[in-house]
Amino acid sequence: MSGEHARPTSTLFHSAPEHETATAAHAAKRRHTLRRRLRRRILAYSGIEFLTPDSSEGANTGTGTGEERLLLVHDGSVVGRVRYHLCAACAEGVITGVEIDASFRSTGLDTRALSHLRARHPGVSWHSTLTRRTTRDLLRRMRIPTSAPGTPGALCPHVPAGTGAARAAR
Repeated sequence: MSGEHARPTSTLFHSAPEHETATAAHAAKRRHTLRRRLRRRILAYSGIEFLTPDSSEGANTGTGTGEERLLLVHDGSVVGRVRYHLCAACAEGVITGVEIDASFRSTGLDTRALSHLRARHPGVSWHSTLTRRTTRDLLRRMRIPTSAPGTPGALCPHVPAGTGAARAAR
């Protein structure tokens, strides 16, 4: 008789059962994924600078529309932008665009950028014209109300006439 019918008492010459190796591999992959996400989040919080380009440098829109930008810079390259209109007369701000590079998504960088924008302009009430699902979720988390791009209150009445609802919807 070969002895294969009996349960082995030692795993010295036998491999581990298949389900145990699959579970161990899955746990290792999960740990690796969590470690990678944590590293990206730390990078997003430590290596990112927030810059507002001067209109004299030509980095702003230059069209006289009053649109401002907050640039997110990592190692000299722009990895994200927040576009907004700000009206000092109304003390109102309208967020018209949030763009984050794919490598920095799911790191909390978008939340940090909007928090920085709020801190940079205290006393300003913010709302947005963004309608995509991902930005809607971000704005809901940040408690920033959304108004439709075509509604009269979407942009401040003090914003120059050159800005249309099509620009705000971007």
